Amino acid sequence: MQAPVDVTYLADTVILLRYFEAVGRVRRAISVIKKRTSAHEDTIREYRIGSTGIKVGEPLTNFQGVLRGVPELIGGDNALMDLHKA
Repeated sequence: MQAPVDVTYLADTVILLRYFEAVGRVRRAISVIKKRTSAHEDTIREYRIGSTGIKVGEPLTNFQGVLRGVPELIGGDNALMDLHKA
């Protein structure tokens, strides 16, 4: 990813939010790119914003290319959040 201005040296934590398409729907992914004070989780997770707030799902272990914007399902059972439950 490229940004017009590099501000990562000013930020303590950098979170990347992306849209991706899967199973005919537009989904949202979240990942922590940098956390200055301690180790951070390196997984990419789907998140959903609903009437009760933000829900973060399990890691997207069966996808690759989510951060590039070209996700590809590489495993059997996907780890996408059930839209009807949130």
